[in-house]
Amino acid sequence: MKTLKGPALFLAQFAGDEAPFNSWPAITRWAADCGYRGVQVPSWDTRLIDLAKAADSKDYCDEFKGIAAESGVEVTELSTHLQGQLVAVHPAYDEMFDGFTVPEMRGNPAARQHWAVEQVNLCLTASRNMGLTAMPSFSGALAWPYVYPWPQRPPGLIEQAFDELAARWRPILDHADEMGVDVCYEIHPGEDLHDGDSYEMFLDRVGGHARAMMLYDPSHYVLQALDYLDNLDIYMERIGAFHVKDAELNPTGRKGVYGGFQSWKDRAGRFRSPGDGQVDFGAVFSKLSAAGFDGWAVVEWECALKHPEDGAREGAAFVKDHIIRVTERAFDDFADGGSDAAANRRILGLDR
Repeated sequence: MKTLKGPALFLAQFAGDEAPFNSWPAITRWAADCGYRGVQVPSWDTRLIDLAKAADSKDYCDEFKGIAAESGVEVTELSTHLQGQLVAVHPAYDEMFDGFTVPEMRGNPAARQHWAVEQVNLCLTASRNMGLTAMPSFSGALAWPYVYPWPQRPPGLIEQAFDELAARWRPILDHADEMGVDVCYEIHPGEDLHDGDSYEMFLDRVGGHARAMMLYDPSHYVLQALDYLDNLDIYMERIGAFHVKDAELNPTGRKGVYGGFQSWKDRAGRFRSPGDGQVDFGAVFSKLSAAGFDGWAVVEWECALKHPEDGAREGAAFVKDHIIRVTERAFDDFADGGSDAAANRRILGLDR
């Protein structure tokens, strides 16, 4: 068993052009003031980090971590969600995902993909330089437009998509292994790796790669009506990162999982601040603690209703209240009568 580390906060939803969200020193001080002990860093946000410099210079990484430490927080992970998304993009999404890359790569899918792979590899190297062991990411998607089998999918279409996805990620996973860093794919609708079956299809094609891990986020399972607690039991050995994000699914006679093209506020399934949704976090934290999960409980704040700054402060307290300080002895040790091998034989009646 292990006591989870936390609370930590994913900064992607908070970084901005206004103080205190526009610089590394200021946003880390703000996070600490909210009650966080760690921060997960969006590696694409140049207001917070110079990724190329972090990959090239351990001195830069030490300074970066030092600023965080002065503020009162640790760096938990560097994230490549946006760059990982661009490792594999179906042409239907080319224009919408162009916004995830730098301006000079837009309108050129091949150049954008090359840039994305380079960025993910840089982040793995930077993670090594910072002494980190996990990198959250997205897998990207080639098959997602065909998630619903109508019209009928041509034979081999999905298999070929996953073959290609694995071929693109295998060299990255090998680099991750050289760096000693796990790639923790957030299992997420919109990605080809969106549930257990799809993750296993990918894992089979990368030869069960030891670095192809998962980021566990129960909110995405609630919105799919997937058993998020059973998922923990099945994949515990593959979980390398954890997002504390809540959600609710309230289907009606008008809409369900697919949401009727409505806005987040009006969907049957929507994200909520921690504690405001349907996730049983007491059970989630219990399972992770009992299994010895050696990672951070990171709030990824997204809510269709609540103000983000209120959600951030409440999220820190919520995680703190849910972290279980695991026991070092059994609760009934007071009744231990003592024993030895000879006594055990007598109790079992083996010496009669």
